[in-house]
Amino acid sequence: MGGNMNDGAPALPSGRVGGGSGLLLTAHAVTVPLVRPFITAVRRTTVLESVLVEVRDAEGRSGWGEAPISAVTGATTAGVIASVHGPLQALLESDDGSGDLSAALSRIAGSDERSAARMAVDCALHDLAARRAGLPLYRYLGGRHNRILTDMTLSVDGPAALARAAAVHRAAGFDCVKVKLDAHGDPVAKLRAVRNAVGVDARVRIDANQAFTADEAIRFITALEDDGVDLELVEQPVPAGDWDGLARVTSTVRTPILADESVWTVKDLHRLIDAGAAAMVNIKLAKTGGLTPAMELASTAQAAGIGVLVGCMMESGVGIGAAAAFASALAAKSGAEVPQDLVGGLWLRESPVDGGSRYSGSTIVLDDAPGTGITRLRKPQPRR
Repeated sequence: MGGNMNDGAPALPSGRVGGGSGLLLTAHAVTVPLVRPFITAVRRTTVLESVLVEVRDAEGRSGWGEAPISAVTGATTAGVIASVHGPLQALLESDDGSGDLSAALSRIAGSDERSAARMAVDCALHDLAARRAGLPLYRYLGGRHNRILTDMTLSVDGPAALARAAAVHRAAGFDCVKVKLDAHGDPVAKLRAVRNAVGVDARVRIDANQAFTADEAIRFITALEDDGVDLELVEQPVPAGDWDGLARVTSTVRTPILADESVWTVKDLHRLIDAGAAAMVNIKLAKTGGLTPAMELASTAQAAGIGVLVGCMMESGVGIGAAAAFASALAAKSGAEVPQDLVGGLWLRESPVDGGSRYSGSTIVLDDAPGTGITRLRKPQPRR
């Protein structure tokens, strides 16, 4: 099915069966409390809202995917469930009965359904394909290692609070921190405090989530450079549609600029390349619509000399596991192993599933069982 990276809401009634493909999709709405509020320039939340999607074949094997609910992607719980149980299930039922998952993935990728819903079904199909092949998902995609480093995200806050949080995470073994910024306060003071807290050897990243104009971004990034606050990268400093502004920031400052909200598709990436708008791109499965388009986006970026970072929305270990498997495949192809931006699951008080990926400090450990290793959906635990 071309899966190797080196090659290029109610549940459904239990009696319902899929069409010619024998593949049945079931969507499960989940809400999981966070360990602390997550605050960016565009939102504040205390819970994860997500839809977990299970695809089951005629032999009883299951694959799992996730559709994170986010204003960024425009995905709502009701919308994703309707999409999964309606148009996306219909695309699977249009199979000729051969059970060719490659053809099913192509139809999903070509759908007009929202990217988060497509992500869930695409990842579930990849999980199922890996289970059929008897391989862990990361190896099925071409990866070699089941341990992927991640950064730690620091929510928007003042200098003192950011410094305290950075020091705690540094002591816990995180060698890379990403600081969320908004347009309020003094970004230079905030980043200077974080750098002093983590020391000179740690990686420090900024994520502005489109909070600044090009002039504002150039001003504070240049000030940080002049002040000797070494930054690994600055993510999406200007609004997604401001291509000229993004290109101007990139050409003016020395710090690498990472595009996130600006790039969802290969068409967006070509526009970035043509404009010289950024040195790197953050690939998120919820933006691309799953592993199939993400692999195409990564190959296009790497061929053009654009760096790739694998990121996430606020997601559980279901989405994180798929993204980390994708990151393992990228590392096998490029030879570069840098901390990815896959911290979403660390913000959850508990996992909504049994099995699958897990965190060990700053490392995501992928299950070596076939597929993602997820065994079942957990029953919600009562609040205490």
